[in-house]
Amino acid sequence: MNSVDAAGLGIGDEFPPRIMGVLNVSEESPYDPSVYDDPGEAARYVDEELIDEGADIVDIGLESANKRFDVLSADEELDRLHVALETIESVSGDAIFSIETRYHEVADAALSQGFDMVNDIAGFADPELPAVCTDHDAPVAKMASPPDLERPGAVEETDWAARKSPSWAAEADYVDQVYEALKQNGLTDKTIIDPAFGGWSEAQTLEDDRETFRRLREFRALGRPVLVSINRKNFLGTIADRETEDRLPVSLAATSMAVERGAHVIRTHDVAETRDAARIGAAFTERASSTTESVTISKLDIDSTRTFRRQLAERGVDPDVADAFQTHAIELEGLSASQHERVAAAVETVRSERASARTSDRGRGSRQGTSADGDDGGRAAPVALFETADNRSLLVGTIAGLSAVSRRLRSSGEGIGLLGRELDNLLS
Repeated sequence: MNSVDAAGLGIGDEFPPRIMGVLNVSEESPYDPSVYDDPGEAARYVDEELIDEGADIVDIGLESANKRFDVLSADEELDRLHVALETIESVSGDAIFSIETRYHEVADAALSQGFDMVNDIAGFADPELPAVCTDHDAPVAKMASPPDLERPGAVEETDWAARKSPSWAAEADYVDQVYEALKQNGLTDKTIIDPAFGGWSEAQTLEDDRETFRRLREFRALGRPVLVSINRKNFLGTIADRETEDRLPVSLAATSMAVERGAHVIRTHDVAETRDAARIGAAFTERASSTTESVTISKLDIDSTRTFRRQLAERGVDPDVADAFQTHAIELEGLSASQHERVAAAVETVRSERASARTSDRGRGSRQGTSADGDDGGRAAPVALFETADNRSLLVGTIAGLSAVSRRLRSSGEGIGLLGRELDNLLS
């Protein structure tokens, strides 16, 4: 994980979670408490409601990102920039100042006059913006986006068949698209990634956001700090059946979970409460890394085979290796004696095939990569079946091994075949 230095503020695994408070100098912005167009009033708000409450970063927006409003041009944003500049000049507290813009001209002007970083919700749709940030040695938050200056965050509306390939587009789910959108147009050395929570397009659903949140750890494979903007979002409110003004509790619960799942920056309108929730998440987060004799040893943050595959792919290792090494345990309750025997027979067949494959590869002098016990990278599918103390059955193995057992069961007749199909559904 590459940490980012934001004008002296460290962002990454070895630092506390950072809180990004929000100020909008646009009357179109949807959340009224953060909207100010008078620099003096805005500065007081920043000092008293953001910095004094614990904000490390203050993100200032020049226009509403709500898709109901027309997108401002670079010149129109520049016309509003003076309010933001006058505001930060009047702030007495200490914080990192971020300008939210999708244009390199605005980023350059802001970074030249006191701002420390950029928040780009258009995913580097302006191809000159990354270079501007690099020239200023400034961090930049990159949100997943087509990229398109007119449609920030509209990941599902991207023509992925043309951008990637028809086969990739047919198999990819929404989180795959978000992940790939972040990779499009590259990353700077100081990029912070944002997986684009919120209703950015008509195609994006609440379940899309929920699945992105469930799989947040996958984005750590990109090796960059992660920013999340989940404060009072609809995908949380509908779970608790709360309107925006009553969503603070669910936002705080999600904040702790997000930090534990790998988020480094939390963007919020509720600074003090979010800071406390982030601290709770950090206190129960375990990430192991140490350095000795110039060698850094890090334990990768892997919670699922999907996450494992991401980490391998970003390191140039065949992601299918994850199926051979990631171990899972599945408990089967209510098996009859005959069903248990048939599952045991399927497991024994898979284990025998594994042993035969190992013998065959050794006879050919295979050098395709071995595990610690001389196995052929686990390709032959280790799996085992145990009986528990309360007469349940415990099936333990890799995805490859469990999938092999599932295939055996599916081909073994109607009754046990249904069990095989359910096992396959669970694994997928």
